[in-house]
Amino acid sequence: MVPLHFPKCVVVFALFAQTMAVLDSFTAAVYEHAVLLPNATESPASREEALLLMNRNLDVLEKATKLAARQGAQIIVTPEDGIYGWVFTRESIYPYLEDIPAPEVNWIPCRDPQRFGYTPVQERLSCLAKDNSIYVVANIGDKKPCNSSDPLCSPDGRYQYNTDVVFDSEGRLVARYHKYNLFAPEIQFDFPKDSEVVTFDTPFGKFGIFTCFDIFSHDPAVVVVQDFEVDSVLYPTAWYNTLPLLSAVPFHSAWARAMRVNLLAANTHNTRMHMTGSGIYSPEAVKVYHYDMETESGQLLLSELRCRPRSQPTYPAAVDWSAYARSVKPFLSEQTHFPGLIYFDEFTFTKLKGKTGNYTVCQKDLCCHLSYKMSEKRVDEVYALGAFDGLHTVEGQYYLQICTLLKCQTTDLRTCGEPVGSAFTTFEEFSLSGTFGTSYVFPQIILSGSQLAPERHYEVSRDGRLQSRGGAPLPVLVMTLYGRVFEKDPPRLGQGPGKLQGPP
Repeated sequence: MVPLHFPKCVVVFALFAQTMAVLDSFTAAVYEHAVLLPNATESPASREEALLLMNRNLDVLEKATKLAARQGAQIIVTPEDGIYGWVFTRESIYPYLEDIPAPEVNWIPCRDPQRFGYTPVQERLSCLAKDNSIYVVANIGDKKPCNSSDPLCSPDGRYQYNTDVVFDSEGRLVARYHKYNLFAPEIQFDFPKDSEVVTFDTPFGKFGIFTCFDIFSHDPAVVVVQDFEVDSVLYPTAWYNTLPLLSAVPFHSAWARAMRVNLLAANTHNTRMHMTGSGIYSPEAVKVYHYDMETESGQLLLSELRCRPRSQPTYPAAVDWSAYARSVKPFLSEQTHFPGLIYFDEFTFTKLKGKTGNYTVCQKDLCCHLSYKMSEKRVDEVYALGAFDGLHTVEGQYYLQICTLLKCQTTDLRTCGEPVGSAFTTFEEFSLSGTFGTSYVFPQIILSGSQLAPERHYEVSRDGRLQSRGGAPLPVLVMTLYGRVFEKDPPRLGQGPGKLQGPP
């Protein structure tokens, strides 16, 4: 087990819900928003121009929120950067920022808009929540003054934070979260000094919240689930799909399953930036998801979730991710190994040669075992089993252990690990496992067309096998056990070298 440690700063916000009825289930909504972006200019927009753009985006979010409320949703999550976009400098983002107070001030901006200065965006979000009796989750920018005596203070005399806010069904600000693990291109924002763990209680469960790149981290992502035992996680994101291993829907659904928590993930929608993929996920199942690289329109998703999944008889048991793999001898069939890159990480691969087979491939301390049966062995498609055990160093630094079965882009082995969208080879049986040195492993299966495999066709056994069930032939693109070894991470994910591409 990874030793847990508490962040230096813990912020816990509680709603005054003791007198409200306690529910067994609730209806959740997420909205994948095609963000209206500012014009590219060298000079910053005026405050009036910035507010005009934000109101145009809020008009769209308001329609989605009203529709969700009419369909019975009690909470709606909107995306990271969903109100103004994402390409900014430190100076050009400033007109879009507001001073966001801590929720302890017990503030309903819709009723008292001037209490903390000029805050039209917070006022509108508050009124949207109050007028529709729904919790509203949004991502905006916070500004805080600082002075030269603070060694971390910028020369412009302020901190700027990527910030999630939550307004309850009365319009009250009940949560404020500053993104802790900034992605490399987010030069417009400051890193908070300390990790915040933000939770709040509702009549339909205990919620935690964090943003996008935070999901790779121990602080706050693991801490808020395991130490604070939230029932559901709210997750605004602006996720750039990076095939084959870091597509939004497969990774987020796998995270919810492995962490055994509800996850409400709202992504931005921009096909030019390969941004799409939102969903509502429970510990047991994918409730609903949306992936669309063909159109430029937004999408509202709704689903019913259990309020307190830990109390349910269907709550999944913990998995010992290395139990099976360490109990069997490596498959020593005649096989050759070759290197290949996935998202800048050098994997060790071996090619699948027959219609059925048993293979083992190792790198450092990780050995990956695969048993499989194909419906037929096609000559025009090549599959490989790969292993990676090392520190990822591009666009942040974090330690990975990964076992993956994937279709190569062409029959040329040098294309193994390159993105591919379709597959005609089908697998009737499979079992993938690895000698992981971590309890944090995220299982995913992606089928032809970048669709998720239905849960009825596979299972995760308690001894750490991702395996087929039911015998239905599946056109597999990628099958992965994606492990995170948090104790080998550098201090903060976002502070690493690299090029500016990939999932934010």
